[in-house]
Amino acid sequence: MGMEGTVQSIEVSAPAAQVFEIALDLDSYPEWATGVKQVDILEEDEKGRPSRVAFVTDAMIKEISYVLRYHYDLDDGFSWDAEPGNDIKAMDGSYRFNEVESGATEVLYALRVEPAFTVPGFLRRQAEKQIVSSALRGLKKRAESM
Repeated sequence: MGMEGTVQSIEVSAPAAQVFEIALDLDSYPEWATGVKQVDILEEDEKGRPSRVAFVTDAMIKEISYVLRYHYDLDDGFSWDAEPGNDIKAMDGSYRFNEVESGATEVLYALRVEPAFTVPGFLRRQAEKQIVSSALRGLKKRAESM
């Protein structure tokens, strides 16, 4: 795709399986994920995991809607990509959960967003970084409070 994405990690004091579960519980994202207003699971795979999911998020400038397709081909996490839409031309990302020796989990979040509306490159990157860091902080807080 040619465009650079954002990758960040955070350490969470909870087992990887638990953090994975929270990250996959998309229905509860509006409770803890900054800016996520609405989540609708449109389709699930044969294991009951979300496979097509509609989101409405508050992106400061405006509300944006998009549909993500989830993929479970990673050993240590999952990935997604967006169906091209009015607000998002392309978006792909992944969560990876690596158990560290203390019984904690290192969460690695990669994200690349290409909005369908014009945004200067530096702002796009800044928005990506903000989305990623607030998602990781929210996930950490959620997992450590359970």
